[in-house]
Amino acid sequence: MTLALLCSGQGRQDAALFRLFEGRAAPILDAASITLGTDIRAFVAHASEADLYANRASQILCVARALATADALFPGGAPPATLVAGYSVGEVAAWGVAGVWSPADTLALVDTRARAMDAASGPDDGLGYIRGLPRETVAALAAAFDCAVAIVNPDRLIVVGGTRAAIAALCTAALAQGALRAGAMPVHVASHTPRLTDAVAPFACALAGIDPLRPKLRLVSATDQGIVGIPARATAGLAAQVATTIDWAALLEALSERDVTHVLELGPGSALAEMARPVLPNAQVRAVDDFRTLEGVQDWLGR
Repeated sequence: MTLALLCSGQGRQDAALFRLFEGRAAPILDAASITLGTDIRAFVAHASEADLYANRASQILCVARALATADALFPGGAPPATLVAGYSVGEVAAWGVAGVWSPADTLALVDTRARAMDAASGPDDGLGYIRGLPRETVAALAAAFDCAVAIVNPDRLIVVGGTRAAIAALCTAALAQGALRAGAMPVHVASHTPRLTDAVAPFACALAGIDPLRPKLRLVSATDQGIVGIPARATAGLAAQVATTIDWAALLEALSERDVTHVLELGPGSALAEMARPVLPNAQVRAVDDFRTLEGVQDWLGR
């Protein structure tokens, strides 16, 4: 079995985020609580939707979820041949899951990343999506509305960033040009666009302040779809991603070329698993959120 673990980005946080972890992964969730500034389990149980989707909180929640899931599923560590990759902030989680940083350091880094993004972002910035148009068409439309392509997904699903008013106008224009669907997303920064250029240096400085370890798993970078062998040489790309386009479609193609047989999205949500299925038709693809228990996930992995 060649397993790929996918660490999710923002957009699917809810009160059930940590429902599978009763009595498990406590040190990671405790560390996440310290980073967040409040008990993370109580926070997700009682927070409003606005609080769950606030940029800093949502980034910490997503990274904590991936770290806790990996820890609970693989208490002795995942098999060394396992590939791990992350979508947007999920790549920070992927570096932690791969053992490049400790959980506490991973959470501290994502806190710095989120704060830097908030400081660089305009008050009305956000993301939207457009499905059904070629990348080149979306890029031209985005430029016309002072937006930018943020993430390229399979099946002509493009994420764009800009002000929320500009995104609304862009989506209207995209629908008029034949897009199948288009609309705003519950993300309140224009991630992976030049609007966040000022966030790159603070994140890069934080990355430089922590000595990385050699990955225990095969860490795949969204910067160039290559395996990260020496993390110190890849941190510049990780920092630059905050303000540059991510090609997730190319990353999934890279996983396909590595003969992956099983794909598991750590969550939250199942969007990455849904995108992976048509790209890796010969692989078994599931999301942790498809299961009722961690034992169910482990049983599936053991088949």
